[in-house]
Formats: sequence, C-alpha cells, structure tokens
Amino acid sequence: MVDQKTAALQEAGDINIPIKKGSITQQHIHAELGEIVAGYKQGRTSVAEITLFKSVGLGIQDCATAWLAYCKAKEKGNQTEIDLHS
Repeated sequence: MVDQKTAALQEAGDINIPIKKGSITQQHIHAELGEIVAGYKQGRTSVAEITLFKSVGLGIQDCATAWLAYCKAKEKGNQTEIDLHS
C-alpha cells in the first residue's frame, strides 16, 4: 500500500529498485491509502496478512498534520495566532 501510486513509482527507490530487479511488479501495490480509507479497496482480510506501507509524503498529509497540531494546541490554550495576510 502506498500513499499515492504515481508518486511512489517516481520517487521511491525502495519500490523502484525491486521492480527493476524483477523481484516485484507494480501489481504488488494493492492500493493507495485513500482507496482503503474510502472503502474502495479492502485492507487486510486476516491477521495472517502483512501490510507494508510506503509513504513518499504528500502536501495534503502535511496540511492534515499541521491542522491536527493546531487544533490540539488550541484545545490546550497554548496556540499562537499569526496574521499572514498583513
């Protein structure tokens, strides 16, 4: 499973090297993370299955993490607001 197949196939040496060596093929990438989360594809169907996740990092992941950190800080009252438009 990967965060985004196109990006993983372009950027991830730990996927591209085994593909070039013939150890695996692109078909070994079962799904993108979003497909699993949205229910379009199944994740593991038994405890015997092993999941390997390769993340190349997407901007939306950074935004979601930053938003979560901001919300947690705001809940605790220790956030700092900065006006980026002036």
